[in-house]
Order: sequence, then structure tokens, then C-alpha cells
Amino acid sequence: MFTGLVEGLGTVTQVNPKGPDAELVIRPPWPVKEAVIGESVATNGACLTVTRIVGDACCLEASAETLSRTTLGRLRPGDQVNQERAMSVGDRFGGHMVTGHVDCVGTIARIEKRGASKLIKVDIPAEHLALVVEKGSVCVDGISLTVNGVDDQGFDLNIIPHTFAETSLKLATQGDSVNIETDLIGKYVARLMSRDQDQKTREKGFSAEDLLRMGY
Repeated sequence: MFTGLVEGLGTVTQVNPKGPDAELVIRPPWPVKEAVIGESVATNGACLTVTRIVGDACCLEASAETLSRTTLGRLRPGDQVNQERAMSVGDRFGGHMVTGHVDCVGTIARIEKRGASKLIKVDIPAEHLALVVEKGSVCVDGISLTVNGVDDQGFDLNIIPHTFAETSLKLATQGDSVNIETDLIGKYVARLMSRDQDQKTREKGFSAEDLLRMGY
């Protein structure tokens, strides 16, 4: 479990294909001597496992599933990524509950200067929009952020100068792809409501109009 409070930017030094999988070799923003084999590290929002340590870098395994559902498959040596180690029991919980399980890839549609801050608009697939609410939390490339507003294509974010300067957002440009994890609590609520609706449908049965609509 993570908080979405990025510890710093890691630097990709190697990307080693392993069949459909890949090993990402990343120099972390913390002393590599603190790294532990088997620990979880959120990398641009995706939870990866440290499998070995080489010099001043950690090797992280990314499965074919992870590569297909995130932007990690596009990383190249020299790229910088947001990184956060898993939270410890008793830590301050400054962000929100982040699992490191990316739901979808979004696109930065707009970046505007708003006073000292930046307004960033992110578009995401329509099927995930119901889980994003105004003033709720969303994780973008591993960063815990507050949603300013939602429309039919995506959502707006207000990025304060500190967050902009300390994360990969300072490198972002319009059209860039970003990993999105929607709010965990929202996903459970949506699932429970969906199951309740399915049960009501089964109890109600189908009307003649329903059958016609399905082609019978």
C-alpha cells in the first residue's frame, strides 16, 4: 500500500526485455543501500518488486500484464520516474490509499499556468470516469492529487509549485500518457452497487421491451 506522496525521481538506466516481460533497472531517489530485495516500489504509479540490486540501481520486474496496462513499456534509459516505497505501519498518511494497481492510461490534454500553480487537464477512457469525482482523490503517475472538476472526457487538477517541481509533472507536455489509479473506496462502492443492481434485475426478470431490445 502506498500514499501517493512521491519520494523523488528515479532514473532508468536499463530496460532489459525478458520475453513478454521486462526488467527495469532504475537508480532510486534514496540511497540504494536502503533497498530491500522483495520490497514493493511504486514506479510511475505501478507497484513493482525489487528483485536484485546492481551497483547504485534496483532491478524491478514488470510483467506483460503490467506493461500492457501502463506506460512502463515505453520507458527508455535516461527517463525519470516517480517512485515511492511502500508505507510502514505507523507512518503519517498524508495522501490517500494507493494500491499501485493502475486502472488505465490517460492523456494530458492541456497544461495551463494559473498564478503560481499549474492547471492540468487529463482525459481518460469513458468507462473509468464514473470513479472520478470532484474534490475526490486520484493517482496520476503515482502522485496523489485532488480532482478540481470532471467533464465528459476527463478531469482537471491544480498542481501546486512544490508538487510540480518535485515530480515528473515538471517534464510533462501536452499529449503525454500517464498512469491512472482511481479511488479505491470508489471502486468498492461501484462494485457493490453493480452487484445490487444485477440482483434486482434477476429478481425482476425481463420485460417484452427488454427482449425486443436484445433481438428476440
